[in-house]
Amino acid sequence: MRWQYENEISRCLLCHDPLCSKACSEGVDPAKRIRSLSFDDIYSAAENLDIDRCKNCSAPCQENCILNKQSGPIRIRELLEAAYEEGLKNELSDIEPDLSVDICGVKLENPFLLSSSVVASNYEMCAKAFEQGFAGACFKTICLFEQHETSPRFSALKSQNGSFYGFKNIEQLSDHSLEENLVVFGQLKEKYPDKIIIASIMGRNEKEWEYLARECDKAGADVIECNFSCPNMEESALGVTIGQSEELTKRFTAAARKGTKKPLLAKMTPNITDMVPVAIAAKEGGADGIAAINTIKSITSVNIDTLAPLPSVKGKSSPGGYSGSAVKPIALRFISDMSNCEDLQDMHISGMGGITTWRDALEFLLLGCGSLQITTAVMQYGYRIIDDLIAGLKGYMRERNIKDLYQLIGAAKENIVELDELERDTILYPKFRNEQCIGCGRCYISCYDGGHQAIRFDETNRRPILDAKKCVGCHLCLLVCPAKAITTAIRRVKKMTS
Repeated sequence: MRWQYENEISRCLLCHDPLCSKACSEGVDPAKRIRSLSFDDIYSAAENLDIDRCKNCSAPCQENCILNKQSGPIRIRELLEAAYEEGLKNELSDIEPDLSVDICGVKLENPFLLSSSVVASNYEMCAKAFEQGFAGACFKTICLFEQHETSPRFSALKSQNGSFYGFKNIEQLSDHSLEENLVVFGQLKEKYPDKIIIASIMGRNEKEWEYLARECDKAGADVIECNFSCPNMEESALGVTIGQSEELTKRFTAAARKGTKKPLLAKMTPNITDMVPVAIAAKEGGADGIAAINTIKSITSVNIDTLAPLPSVKGKSSPGGYSGSAVKPIALRFISDMSNCEDLQDMHISGMGGITTWRDALEFLLLGCGSLQITTAVMQYGYRIIDDLIAGLKGYMRERNIKDLYQLIGAAKENIVELDELERDTILYPKFRNEQCIGCGRCYISCYDGGHQAIRFDETNRRPILDAKKCVGCHLCLLVCPAKAITTAIRRVKKMTS
């Protein structure tokens, strides 16, 4: 979709009970379709869209847009027309893709789970997520010691449209007792027998790890997840401290294994250089799989007026767990490391870390994850994101005539190689689409100041001109172009060697 439409989509507030859809008399549900566009789900946005009805309509949706009296309404009709045109490019097969997967034999209707956090901390929240389509939930970490939370405990780094790409929390574990949480497990399994409950647990010693695993097993949990990675714990032998130690990870995994015969996952910390040795230690302790990654210890920002780091608790703060889209590249790197490790080939990997759209989810699957866990995107957009996660993934599979999700799991992992294995004898030049170029000159600025001075700028026509003798094919220009007017040339050129 063209860049100007993407900018317009980003203006949409994704309202609750949207006035635009309430005003629509044609049954189009514009809010749902634009929300799908926001999450890269062109399939749902264009599905069964009678564009002629929109074109002949007086557009009360735009008149009732909540932004109408603010910055101006979203150009809804224009976006729907663009979605329709984009949707015509999709040739979808009639197959019904099978999204079911399993965690060590425990079947999930689709790969999407809530991860252990506030989004899965009581009956009502999990029930709502199940009703909307999530296959299961990893319940907020259960422990046997009291929690004393701060207020506030969240902060975020935001993009220009107000959405956050980085999110920090200094929250701890479940503030409900073990007994209260076990009752919730029973209630959820009774009402939703086909949904999966993963019990996240954290103990202070072997006895507690074994006891928690046993009690959660008896209460109906389908899978046990050992939280070896929470960055917000105050004591030394808890959370992230365990996940940084092969010895502690192996010892506490073995203790939890004594309490249950059900699938056991070890949740890994990214606050470490190499996750593989710790994952192997978890396997040696009896784990059946790995959950990764937990949040990254961070300081997101400092208020330059008050000098207080955020979130500010009476002017003070501390490093906390960083999540959101910004951590996805780090998560994918750790997933790839473990997925390509020969000693971990029989281990299930439940992936998390920055999953917002179905494209994000697919990347985790392609690198070897068999299930996926989500928190930060739900905190920002709600459980409703499951609609486009499922629809987008199915649309991709129908477009490629892929029936079974297992055909995608791990399909890209062999394409991650060492640096010295990359081909280095060709240059792939950029190609300028002059008909799409808006003449901003951003490519010229970046190439001259941050690249190889391989672009000249025609001041008269406001168009870039490539100097192939200087171009090394780094593609910085392509990355900075706001109008998507640069692609790569089909022609590959042999690099001259001396």
